[in-house]
Amino acid sequence: MSAVVMIAAALLTAYWGGWPFALFWLAAGIAVMVEWTRMTGTEPRALVQGILGLGLTALTVLFLADANIGLFMAAGLFFLVLGALLTRGTATRIWSASGFLYASLIVLVPPLVRDHLELGILGLLWMFAVVWSTDIAAYFTGRTLGGPKLCPPISPKKTWSGFIGGVIAAGLSGVLVAWAGEKYGLSLPFGFLGIAILSIVASVASQIGDLGESALKRYCSVKDSSHLIPGHGGVMDRLDGFWAVCLIVAAVLLTIHLTA
Repeated sequence: MSAVVMIAAALLTAYWGGWPFALFWLAAGIAVMVEWTRMTGTEPRALVQGILGLGLTALTVLFLADANIGLFMAAGLFFLVLGALLTRGTATRIWSASGFLYASLIVLVPPLVRDHLELGILGLLWMFAVVWSTDIAAYFTGRTLGGPKLCPPISPKKTWSGFIGGVIAAGLSGVLVAWAGEKYGLSLPFGFLGIAILSIVASVASQIGDLGESALKRYCSVKDSSHLIPGHGGVMDRLDGFWAVCLIVAAVLLTIHLTA
């Protein structure tokens, strides 16, 4: 039921776009930041979380106001540095700053994709489809076929068969989304072969993102990032793979912007 509610909320706000969608991802980003700072032992926790939360809110406001990229970077840097300076301990300052950067991608990339002239809602649905199909196929393929473990020190249940199953499913689902979009007059600027390749790359990134968060939880000696979502742990636990795909999409969008 938790998964159904989350998927429905993501799809409904994606359909609306605009400020409801931006606020949905702001809430997700703030939740991720709170879980990150809690796991990594940031202190004084409430103060730092408040400052970083204000920073993420400022980024959303700037997005809705259609601010230029320079203002985005200046505001992000200001709150990142302020949050880090208020954090006690050199090592923990690094965790604090990295948590803000991690959450910023969750806050900004989905709304940017939704409003992008060449990507729009179809690009967003492609991101959802690749991540969700990777997770589902990797889980069921791994449980069914078993075999050698993918990375036992970090995640002892993941298998190579699950990894390959996830990649194949993502490639197929990514192309399927593009094909369905064309039936409704929507298209992505990559062609079916390009979309298949991007879907495979995104699937690999999604599974690496999952392993990365598992490594962080092991380092912090926690099982879940939080207990916010019944049966699913925390928001970070649900968005680790999606975050990695956001990172790839952000790099592509930034490259296009700088070279245009």
